[in-house]
Amino acid sequence: MPGFEIFGDEEKQQILEVLDTGVLFRYEFGEQRRGIFKVKEFEEKFAAYTGAGYAQAVSSGTAAVKVALKALGVGPGDEVITQGFTFVATWEAILDVGAIPVFTEIDETLNMDPDDLKRKITDKTSCIVPVHMLGTAARIQEIVDIGDQAGIPVLEDTAQAAGGHINGKFLGTFGKCGTFSFDSVKTITTGEGGMIISDDQKLYTEMSEYHDHGHDHAINPGGRGGEGRSFIGFNYRMMELQGAIGIAQLGKLGSMIAAQRNNKNRLKECLSYIPAVRFRELIDPAGDSATFLSFTLEDSDHRRRVGRVLRENGAPPICWAENTWHFYPKWEHLLAGSTQARSGWPFAEPGGKRRVVYDPEALPASADLLDRTLVYPISIRMSETRLQDMEDAIKKAAEA
Repeated sequence: MPGFEIFGDEEKQQILEVLDTGVLFRYEFGEQRRGIFKVKEFEEKFAAYTGAGYAQAVSSGTAAVKVALKALGVGPGDEVITQGFTFVATWEAILDVGAIPVFTEIDETLNMDPDDLKRKITDKTSCIVPVHMLGTAARIQEIVDIGDQAGIPVLEDTAQAAGGHINGKFLGTFGKCGTFSFDSVKTITTGEGGMIISDDQKLYTEMSEYHDHGHDHAINPGGRGGEGRSFIGFNYRMMELQGAIGIAQLGKLGSMIAAQRNNKNRLKECLSYIPAVRFRELIDPAGDSATFLSFTLEDSDHRRRVGRVLRENGAPPICWAENTWHFYPKWEHLLAGSTQARSGWPFAEPGGKRRVVYDPEALPASADLLDRTLVYPISIRMSETRLQDMEDAIKKAAEA
């Protein structure tokens, strides 16, 4: 990761085809664009790649989660369960549709703990959003089974795991729908952009309409202005330049993942010499997208010693327990209920009554696990010199 490492002639050619038409908008201008609809083509190819019935492109991975939640009918009065280790976008989207995020612990997969999920379900739970964090699968089939038993749909946040699968079934196709991000640091990147996949035609139609101001996209003599609208929507459209880049990047995804796996396996072998090291549990190692390498140490003190040696020797890892973007106790704006709205919404009702209060110590198992865990992002292209330098640093850390 990320895909910009291998931008080349394929992306340039796709972009030039768009520029030659002069049409950046994904709809309309049929005669001028001469049959070139890049976003539509990207959607069709992404659906075919994942084995999904439908794909809806949107402006970002965050928008993808929100559009999917809206199509699922989630709103005020609802609770949506997700995990306490995720990027802030997951719960931002939940709050933005008016629902309340409820957070679960993570387990050795570093993803949603199904046992804690069961404990968090209430009669207000309207959706479950497991996140395939750091490119690796959650216990998604178990989570879907729990949702099915409770009559609750599962939305897979697959933002970081494009191309990942379990026994050949792609992540994002287990639940009612799956969302993806193509931002600047994702394996497939379009700069900004996202995708939602689903086998549900009605859900797809509602997503298609909502993401484009509610337009029903029916062909009619009045053109775009003559379309009907069944409900209000918003603008989360992807533009043609993004779709063009996405087509080229999708064509390279298999080779990207293969390169990441080679680099990851090499570093993992070296890390295995650190005393008491344990690696993240993988549901299906063959389906790992290999965008990150996570390893857990004996205790917090051991993690600090190893991390210090690695940093001092030019191979700094990430400690998610200290990262302010991805872990529940570090989300100060969530914990404080900070908002621009004078009424206090979405943390408070109009009039000031608080809707939800979050306890920073509510996820002790996750805090303990992440405090012992270090992570390396895995690049597509890692030079022999860089890999050797990292291996040298790891060997020194093994003595920490």
